[in-house]
Amino acid sequence: MYVGKRKSYLTKLETPKCCLTRHPPCISTRKKYEHKFLYNTQGTTPINIFTSFFQLPHTSHKLLTFFKTNQLLSFILGTSPMFKIMEDNSSDSSAFYRRRETTTSVSPTLGELLKYVGDTRKDVSEDTTGTPAHRVLEMSETSNEPRSLPFVLSFSNLTYSVKVSNKMSLFGGKKNASATSVEAVGGERLFSRQKVLLNDISGQARDGEILAVLGASGSGKSTLIDALANRIDKKSLKGMITLNGEQLESRLLKVISAYVMQDDLLFPMLTVEETLMFAAEFRLPRTLSKSKKMLRVQALIDQLGLRNAAKTVIGDEGHRGVSGGERRRVSIGIDIIHDPIILLLDEPTSGLDSTSAYMVVKVLQRIAQSGSIVIMSVHQPSYRILGLLDRLLFLSRGQTVYSGSPANLPVYFSDFGHPIPDKENRTEFALDLIRELEGSPGGTKSLVEFNKSWQNLKRSSRNSIGYETPMHGLSLKEAIGASISRGKLVSGAGATNDINPSSLVPTFANPMWIEMAVLSRRSIMNSRRMPELFGIRLGAVVVTGFILATMFWKLDNSPKGVQERIGFFAFAMSTTFYTCADALPVFLQERYIFMRETAYNAYRRSSYVLSHSLVAIPALIFLSFAFAAITFWAVGLDGGFSGFLFYYFIILASFWAGSSFVTFLSGVVPHVMLGYTIVVAILAYFLLFSGFFINRDRIPAYWIWFHYISLVKYPYEGVLQNEFQDPLKCFVRGTQIFDNSPLGAIDNTVKVKLLQSMSTTLGVNITSTTCLTTGADILKQQGITDLSKWACLWITVAWGFFFRILFYFCLLLGSKNKRR
Repeated sequence: MYVGKRKSYLTKLETPKCCLTRHPPCISTRKKYEHKFLYNTQGTTPINIFTSFFQLPHTSHKLLTFFKTNQLLSFILGTSPMFKIMEDNSSDSSAFYRRRETTTSVSPTLGELLKYVGDTRKDVSEDTTGTPAHRVLEMSETSNEPRSLPFVLSFSNLTYSVKVSNKMSLFGGKKNASATSVEAVGGERLFSRQKVLLNDISGQARDGEILAVLGASGSGKSTLIDALANRIDKKSLKGMITLNGEQLESRLLKVISAYVMQDDLLFPMLTVEETLMFAAEFRLPRTLSKSKKMLRVQALIDQLGLRNAAKTVIGDEGHRGVSGGERRRVSIGIDIIHDPIILLLDEPTSGLDSTSAYMVVKVLQRIAQSGSIVIMSVHQPSYRILGLLDRLLFLSRGQTVYSGSPANLPVYFSDFGHPIPDKENRTEFALDLIRELEGSPGGTKSLVEFNKSWQNLKRSSRNSIGYETPMHGLSLKEAIGASISRGKLVSGAGATNDINPSSLVPTFANPMWIEMAVLSRRSIMNSRRMPELFGIRLGAVVVTGFILATMFWKLDNSPKGVQERIGFFAFAMSTTFYTCADALPVFLQERYIFMRETAYNAYRRSSYVLSHSLVAIPALIFLSFAFAAITFWAVGLDGGFSGFLFYYFIILASFWAGSSFVTFLSGVVPHVMLGYTIVVAILAYFLLFSGFFINRDRIPAYWIWFHYISLVKYPYEGVLQNEFQDPLKCFVRGTQIFDNSPLGAIDNTVKVKLLQSMSTTLGVNITSTTCLTTGADILKQQGITDLSKWACLWITVAWGFFFRILFYFCLLLGSKNKRR
């Protein structure tokens, strides 16, 4: 394998084997050949330099003495000072917009290079003689045949419109629409219209190149990216999207592509390295060892230029972290960890300064050169960024006004009659002209029509001279298989005889139990670094328990004590549910991270629900024990240790059901404040229909259904049965029967005489010590007769599982993140 036209130095360069040893006589010889190697490879790409150096006859694992591992990866990825010097020396301002020539030599992918470095290390470790094994690493081994444009993503006649309501002016007239629209039919004409966001958009993107979609705000850039990323419902989107001539399936696209949103959705308390490592554990298969995953992460950190920020937390408004440009590169990194074939980005340079934006696009160029199709929307690229782009697609109100190379912009606008002045940014001129035309009466119709005629003229001129666009010559299945064999798409891909390209890659990289373990570990790590969240919740439970314990201190067994115990139980059980409302923002803050990760099958939704539930249980156990220990003995509740255990379990079940209920609502309600309002209102209704304020027998028939779905009902009835279950314990004796009546204020001797009169009338001997009311009587008075205390416990636990299942279906149905 030769690099370009530099053939002579590879064939003539010979080195004695001793040059790789550490003997002093050989040091000068080795330095001479290393210097000759570097001199002869100036002007080549870093990947080709690496390949050429590996082809020297003396190459072996001793290469690592010349390049340390991290320096080697930095050199390969173009981040070392040596590469920057070469790049600066080889740059030529006159060829700034010159199209890169298509060569038959292909740069090895990052996964391929890591594989060979790992194999070399393995050879060293397995050598039992202590003598390093000399081996020539032929990079041509990774691909048996040269490839030419193996991936071509084509999209043709993409049209997408949405129905919007007509806005009426104060005097009844319709306001003019600023976008292309088509009148609705039938009775909808007066109330709605069709707003066209994409209108017959066609184009092509190839691997190794960056396709940039440009246009003003509202031109349809993000809509086109969403269409290519399968984020628009197929029923609404018209047109065709193909890869290597075959229509893309949704399942396959999720696995071979990645979509980087405009917003940086990251966990604030994880470091850059941890964030990328978790992404690697999600997207890379379990067949890869943890050391290889870490090697991939370290290589990606160097590729993204994040080495200095690797140990820094991401940060948010309350925690200082990485810069905006670094956050953007981390967002890109977590989506390319598995080396996707197609990378789609929605305005990756938005909100960044010129230097940070240039570094981001430079990273995207390296990704494209590794064999990926990179398509990005950009608002207004700078002069330097324009030099990194291969194809441009200008949009105006959903229509194409230019499609082609940046180098053809001057010719295009000159033919249109608006030549680009010298020393002026070409994209700025084009965008300014488009805005000017949009404000004119005819709009950009003239430019759209000119683009069509210009493209047809260009196509006919190519056909007249016999020029044909080089085709890939590979089917989609063959292209994906070739990329996988070269180390691309490391997400559990394997060989198969199935003719369906989707069979080459699994839907998910890991089994469910691994996904649950990684999700749980990430959630625990993120929570441990924000202990104030759990501390506030624990403080609320402890303070509430302390107030209840001191308010209801050592209740007696009198009739008044019975009423106070019932009031304590009602308030305590409802409080456990109200304190669970603190869990509402947890998923709301993770919602968009979850949607981004599951949109491209990083893990299953069921894995998220199960891990979310498991992680919540330890905190609930601790909170339940704290509340039960503070209140049980202080209030003087009955039952001894066994009574305490049931009291603890019913509180734990209440926390579980309440947490599950709030989690379910967080999957339905999109905003925190709206969620709090709904939680407080519904929990108030649960308490109202629990049976405390009005007995079950007194609830109207048309509201009795709410009594049975009240979450407070079951723990409330369970603790009452736990307290009043002893048949030998008396709560009302003799004269105490008058305590809750107007006769309670009279003298005790009068009460005794009244008891004697009642005894004579009823024919039953009633004295001042006769037990008149037991615990069973109290339960009958409260209408608690249909369920045992253990049934109440298990029903409360079942409510928790029920709401978790509903939460799963909310995620399944509500997180598709597709436009209609």
